[in-house]
Amino acid sequence: MSPDLSGAALWQRGCERLAAELPEQQFNTWIRPLPAAEVVHMQEKNGEDAVLVSLRVPNRFKLDWIRSQYASRIETILSELAGKPARLELALAPREPIVPLPRNSAPAMGMGQVLQQHGLRAGAGAVPAGEPPVSAASRARPAAAPAPMNPPSAAGLVASMAPMAPQNLPPSATRHRINTSLTFDTLVPGRANQMARTAALHVAGAPGQMYNPLFIYGGVGLGKTHLIHAVGNALLKDRPDARVLYLHAEQFISDVVKNYQRKTFDELKAKYHSLDLLLIDDVQFFAGKDRTQEEFFNAFEALLAKRAHIIMTSDTYPKGLVDIDERLTSRFDAGLTVAIEPPELEMRVAILIKKADAEGAPMPEDVAFFIAKNVRANVRELEGALRKVLAYSRFSHKEINIQLAREALKDLLSIQNRQISVENIQKTVADFYKIKVADMYSKKRPASIARPRQIAMYLAKELTQKSLPEIGELFGGRDHTTVLHAVRKIGGERQKNTELNQQLHVLEQTLKG
Repeated sequence: MSPDLSGAALWQRGCERLAAELPEQQFNTWIRPLPAAEVVHMQEKNGEDAVLVSLRVPNRFKLDWIRSQYASRIETILSELAGKPARLELALAPREPIVPLPRNSAPAMGMGQVLQQHGLRAGAGAVPAGEPPVSAASRARPAAAPAPMNPPSAAGLVASMAPMAPQNLPPSATRHRINTSLTFDTLVPGRANQMARTAALHVAGAPGQMYNPLFIYGGVGLGKTHLIHAVGNALLKDRPDARVLYLHAEQFISDVVKNYQRKTFDELKAKYHSLDLLLIDDVQFFAGKDRTQEEFFNAFEALLAKRAHIIMTSDTYPKGLVDIDERLTSRFDAGLTVAIEPPELEMRVAILIKKADAEGAPMPEDVAFFIAKNVRANVRELEGALRKVLAYSRFSHKEINIQLAREALKDLLSIQNRQISVENIQKTVADFYKIKVADMYSKKRPASIARPRQIAMYLAKELTQKSLPEIGELFGGRDHTTVLHAVRKIGGERQKNTELNQQLHVLEQTLKG
């Protein structure tokens, strides 16, 4: 190993290489969540120096997948970086002991900043507005203690899985809140959702077995909610008596507040701890809400102990969640974490054709391609564009063709077709960050220049039709991999960095006029 490349640096450099080579979804799902590897010197039988790289993987599925899909490439990259053979050793991480959530742990940021960002009330304990405080007395209740993760005895397992008598359940626990139209049949499959859909099908076929919990993350309007409703519908079709509940994270927060005010936590436990399948959307809304996190932690442990299944969605991967206790995020990542990406062109076309057929208005393929090329953000916007075209066709009594679609979507297309050039992006970003436009093409690499340059590359990919090589050429003849790295870096940070997200929003609005 080179003297300036420590074990930690070797693994970090290896991850950077993998991030540049792998599709973003694959890297975020399989490599990014891994803990730092342990790197030690060793000698092979022939006396040659080598390094042993030990990785601890949270579950058997991830271990097998990483071994079959990525192990060889990881060894090659690390060997190149170390200048000697690198051997990868994969093993299951030891199960973390169950520890209750900490008592009012102090946030890493200054208290004033936390209060401002998360709507907290000043005062003893500083609890979120509308969120009941976590009292010492409530934490000390025996009923709130998390369930052990050791498998129960056979008799205990039968007892814990036995359905509770309906009369013992609060009325709200018998309502599934499942949208019956969101099924696997109505979900269009594609590369963007392939892994998430496959995992969801496994869960629907054998709940409580593999991939528990299942954590699905991705941007808005990509089909996360559709997918978890599909699991609920599939399970209820096979087992109509199954206790299934779908809810948004805000509803869980509301239930915690309501039961805190009424001092009826037994009802809360009866409602959530007795489920066979819990489907919960947007768990990032738990951020900063200590009492809610504690109650969800208790429900989470109780459901896993009785082999019930939990599926969650979020706008970011577990380790990227902010202001949520680490013990909770580690459990989110203990099953299977999968991403849903924006749909590729072919998938967008298939979605349009399928949804148009469902509306009884078959769409020509060339029209579907025209719409799909102009609406790229997410499925929700795609459906909105489709509704406009179908409505325009019905009101004007005209057949659906490209000309009609162009007329129906003229407002959208006028925005899309405004001349947002790479040159205009470079000038706007340079002015915003107070650097010279020439710095966009230069080889200078200080952070004050490199960062705005990466932001400009990201916006060029998002707001123009230019390919990665074309963008690279316009940034001083840079390689397309440099552009790809910038796009992934800024896109990933945008999900976690509120200040960066606000800056990008301002730049986008400025460029769109």
